[in-house]
Amino acid sequence: MQLLQEYLRQEMPLIQKNNIRMRFLGRADDLPEGVRRDTREAEAETAKNTGTVLCVALNYGGRAEIVDAVNRILQEKKISGDANVTEEEFAEKMYTAGLPDPDLLIRTSGEMRVSNFLLWQIAYAEIYVTETLWPDFNRARLLEAFVDYQKRERRYGGIGEGNVGNPVRAAGE
Repeated sequence: MQLLQEYLRQEMPLIQKNNIRMRFLGRADDLPEGVRRDTREAEAETAKNTGTVLCVALNYGGRAEIVDAVNRILQEKKISGDANVTEEEFAEKMYTAGLPDPDLLIRTSGEMRVSNFLLWQIAYAEIYVTETLWPDFNRARLLEAFVDYQKRERRYGGIGEGNVGNPVRAAGE
């Protein structure tokens, strides 16, 4: 955590120069007070930036995020008395509220699982698996992932031309 705090202090001028907005995802209340303060300040200092959004997951778990969203909704419903919840309302309570869902999930080290990461948000993400270990995942590997992604037909769970008449494939979307 100290490394994170040092990074935020040292890199904030570069983050600002590059118009990067920072978001921190996870259960912040369980983090040390100094880390909470520094992450709040980083988010506040970069809130008006309009470039890339850099999301940093700290004390994050996909299941915990879903539970936290449900608890926020239940608290609001207790006040309003409305029992129905829409997908949009649910998404607004997630840690990533206001951000688009990922289009591409890159999984390094050949792992064939999502590891409790952005479970709700990656529902329609394309998954790219590489044997490259994270420390060795460089710009060239990222470019390979992007080229592979560009070759794919995105259907977002719908039935594309290739799925017509193939209910097994269509149901597996």
